[in-house]
Amino acid sequence: MENTKNRRLEERLCYQWPVLFAEDFTKSVSEGIMVDVSSGGLAFLCRADGNCPSLGQKLKMRFSIPRADEDDFSAMTSFIRTGCVLRIELIKSSLCRAAIQFDEPLTLKPCELASIALMQTHVKKL
Repeated sequence: MENTKNRRLEERLCYQWPVLFAEDFTKSVSEGIMVDVSSGGLAFLCRADGNCPSLGQKLKMRFSIPRADEDDFSAMTSFIRTGCVLRIELIKSSLCRAAIQFDEPLTLKPCELASIALMQTHVKKL
């Protein structure tokens, strides 16, 4: 069996939350469900129809991730990023998964941020 190396530079935050995407937010905007995110990109599920992105397409995305906030455990941080579609996978006839690489990385690592928020939650309960 071939030993494959994980090429990811950081752990991804697996998180299901809505993501809005379009080539241009002044025109038609589509919605998907984010499945994971890192500082360099995200993956989301969307309908496999005319609004499904295509390989190499430039998109603008709006999405949110949990934020470490001692007073509000439901706090979110929202982002708008542009990026390029690196991969499209047909999951079933009506659903596809798009993998996007951001043009400009996030200034934080979502998985580390979520870990901090989780630790704060546990400490507050003690």
